[in-house]
Amino acid sequence: MSTSVLKVATCQFAVGRSIKRNSLAICEFMPKAKKAKADIVHFSECALSGYVGTEFPNFEGYDWELLKEETEKIMVLAAKLKLWLVLGSTHRLTEPNKPYNSLYLIGPGGRIVDRYDKRFCTQGDLRRLTPGNRFVNFTINGVKCSLLICFDLRFPELYRALYKQGVNCIFQSFYNARQKGPSVHTHIMRQTMQCRAATNHMWVSMSNSSGYYSPYPSCFIQPDGKIIRQLRANRSGLMVNAVDLSKKFYDPMAGFRDMAISGKLNNARQAFNDPRSRNKTNL
Repeated sequence: MSTSVLKVATCQFAVGRSIKRNSLAICEFMPKAKKAKADIVHFSECALSGYVGTEFPNFEGYDWELLKEETEKIMVLAAKLKLWLVLGSTHRLTEPNKPYNSLYLIGPGGRIVDRYDKRFCTQGDLRRLTPGNRFVNFTINGVKCSLLICFDLRFPELYRALYKQGVNCIFQSFYNARQKGPSVHTHIMRQTMQCRAATNHMWVSMSNSSGYYSPYPSCFIQPDGKIIRQLRANRSGLMVNAVDLSKKFYDPMAGFRDMAISGKLNNARQAFNDPRSRNKTNL
């Protein structure tokens, strides 16, 4: 079906070290999202597995079998509810390789359709995790979507690449929680995502953990960069917003964006030749 409207349930809860407790929270949100007529449910970074380095120091003794069991339980529920799911977790690799920080894309048939692995890991991540190396794009209801994770937002080249691939909507999962209070992230993370949305004219679902203290809540951004809705800080919650490709938004870069991407770094319509322009040191 191609409707150009995609209903997105963006969720947040206090992700912890307990896989079972995280799974319970995820499974409680999914029927609520279905009742709200969402097409896809979006969870935060490492929502099921817990975040290594914060919730637990390393993967020594980690219960990978339990993680698999709870993932399969969530997949069964996705099939029952006929929901798409963006599920933050950790993907085990063959030892001694470090795991991936991943987003599983689970389809309404209850199967893993694809997996995005965080491409840019922080210095702390790199001690425990392996960076990914590919985009994951998919289309639902005529809306072309892609997946990114947290620190990826620092690299505008990723968004430019996705723009060139025709992506309409980014699902970006974060884990910025368990902090002592407000930080620089309070003032820059949502704002950076607003910039990414506006400069590439994309919708963004931004899901963060709400484990106390989280410096910013989950939010939903439209293609002009405006946050149209956000959840309450440090509280579990769900919101449903619609990506509607028929809507028009303020876009002063239209007509110039592709020009800049191609390498032409001004928007003069024709070659310019004026002696008063060439002389840079006189009035």
